[in-house]
Amino acid sequence: MDSGFIFEPPSDEEIEEPQSEYEEDQGEEVDVEKPSKRAKQSPWDFAAYSESVSDEHFRRRTTSVDFKITKSLQQRSVPIVDNDHSDSELDQHEDYKPEDEDDFSNAGDTKSFFAPADGASFHANSFMELNLSRPLLRACEALGYSKPTPIQAACIPLALTGRDICGSAITGSGKTAAFALPTLERLLYRPKRIPAIRVLILTPTRELAVQVHSMIEKIAQFTDIRCCLVVGGLSTKMQETALRSMPDIVVATPGRMIDHLRNSMSVDLDDLAVLILDEADRLLELGFSAEIHELVRLCPKRRQTMLFSATLTEDVDELIKLSLTKPLRLSADPSAKRPSTLTEEVVRIRRMREVNQEAVLLSLCSKTFTSKVIIFSGTKQAAHRLKILFGLAALKAAELHGNLTQAQRLEALELFRKQHVDFLIATDVAARGLDIIGVQTVINYACPRDLTSYVHRVGRTARAGREGYAVTFVTDNDRSLLKAIAKRAGSKLKSRIVAEQSITKWSKIIEQMEDQVAAILQEEREERILRKAEMEATKKI
Repeated sequence: MDSGFIFEPPSDEEIEEPQSEYEEDQGEEVDVEKPSKRAKQSPWDFAAYSESVSDEHFRRRTTSVDFKITKSLQQRSVPIVDNDHSDSELDQHEDYKPEDEDDFSNAGDTKSFFAPADGASFHANSFMELNLSRPLLRACEALGYSKPTPIQAACIPLALTGRDICGSAITGSGKTAAFALPTLERLLYRPKRIPAIRVLILTPTRELAVQVHSMIEKIAQFTDIRCCLVVGGLSTKMQETALRSMPDIVVATPGRMIDHLRNSMSVDLDDLAVLILDEADRLLELGFSAEIHELVRLCPKRRQTMLFSATLTEDVDELIKLSLTKPLRLSADPSAKRPSTLTEEVVRIRRMREVNQEAVLLSLCSKTFTSKVIIFSGTKQAAHRLKILFGLAALKAAELHGNLTQAQRLEALELFRKQHVDFLIATDVAARGLDIIGVQTVINYACPRDLTSYVHRVGRTARAGREGYAVTFVTDNDRSLLKAIAKRAGSKLKSRIVAEQSITKWSKIIEQMEDQVAAILQEEREERILRKAEMEATKKI
C-alpha cells in the first residue's frame, strides 16, 4: 500500500470476524463459494432514510396529490376514461432513415496525462480472486454477487494498492461496488483506536447518495465499519451528531458537506485517506465546481482519489489534473456504448401536433408500455401535471422532482422499486446512477438536451444484460440530437407511428380532465398559502 496513507498495512493473518452477532453456530465454517439458500438481499432501501410521507402530511396539515385525485374521481359522476384500451388501429414501426450526419467526437485526447494501466485485467471468475476478506465475500454472497463485472475486476485490485483511479463503464456495470469493495477492504485494517473520517464519497444528487450509502451499509454488514449520510432535505442536527461520532465513511452531496465543515464544531477532513467523486461530470454540470474545489483543498494531499465520470469533458479533465496524482484510466466499456439488449425508438412529434404530446404518451402507456416505465419530463411542473393526468386516467404513477420534499422523493423511488406503481415520472434528477432493477422502458417525453443526457436516461433500462426499451419523443427542434441518436443506434433505430385513433381518443379524454386538473392544482396552491401563513404566525409567537 502507498506509504502515504494512514491505514496500517494488512498482515497475512485473516481478520477476526465478530461471529457471535452473525453466525448461529460458531463452530461451522462458512463456505463463500456455495450459493446461499436464503433470499438475496436488495442493495437499495429508500424507505429507511426519512419519515413516512403520511406522517409528514399530518404534521404539515396537507394532503397528498393521490388523495386529491381519488377525491376528484369520487366526485365525478360519469367516468371519463374507458378502461377498454383495445383500439382497432395499431401502432406502426418503420426503420429510421437518417438525414445528413454530423461528426460527434469526444473530448480531446487526455491519455498522456494518465499512468499506463497495462497490468489491469477486466476479467475475474469470482470475488475470491480479488483478494477480498471474508466479511466482504459474505456480503457479496448475500447480495447475490457471484462474478465481478469488468469494471470491478479491473478497479478492485488496483484500488487496493492505493493508486488514484479515473474510471468509466457502461451504465449498470457495478461502478458503486467497484469503489466500495476496495475502500471497505482497506478500512478493515484502519487504526481502530483513533476514530476518524477516513473516506468521503461525493455524489451529485441526494437520491444517488442514499443509494450509495445503502449499498455500502449492505456490503459492510459483517464488519464494524460505520457509514454516515450527509445530504440536504434530512435532519441537519442528526447529521451533525453522526459526523461528530467520527464515522469511517461519509457519503454526501457537496453543498451540505461544505455547510457542516464550515458550521459544525469538531468536524474536519484532516485524517481523510480516500476521496471518491461519483458521476464527476454531473457534479460539475449541476454547478458544484466551487464546492468540489473547496472540498479537494480541505482534504489532505496524501490521499487516494477515485473519480468516476461518464464523459471526459474539459471541466472534468481539469478536475482530474487538480485532484488526482498519476491516475490509472480504467474504461471497462465506453460509457456511450449501446447495450446490445436495448431497443431504441423515436416518436416524431410534428410542429402542428405538439399539443397532442400528452395524448401520445397516454396512448403508449395505456396499451403498449404498461409497467416498469420511467418517464422523463423536462420540467418539475410538467412532471406534476403528468402525475395528475395519469392518476385521473387510473394509471398508477409516482413523481420524482425538486418540488417534492425529500420524504416524498424517497417514497416515490420505493413505490416504484417495489412495483406498487407502474410509472415513475421524473426530471433528470433520476437520470444518473440510480439502479432500479427491472426497469423495462424509458420514455423521453421531453427530449434530452444532448447525447450524454440521452445515454444516461436510457441507461436506466437494459442494465446488466437485461432487455429494455427506450422511446424518445422528438420535435422539429430536436433534429441535431436525433442525428446523434441515429448515429449511435445505427440501423437498429426504429420510428414508431402511434395510432391516430388512439391519439384522438386520449386528446378528448384530456380535454374533459382539464377542470379536475385545475381544481387539484388550485387546492395545492391554497394549502401552500395556508401553510405559509401558519409558519409566519408561529414565528411571531
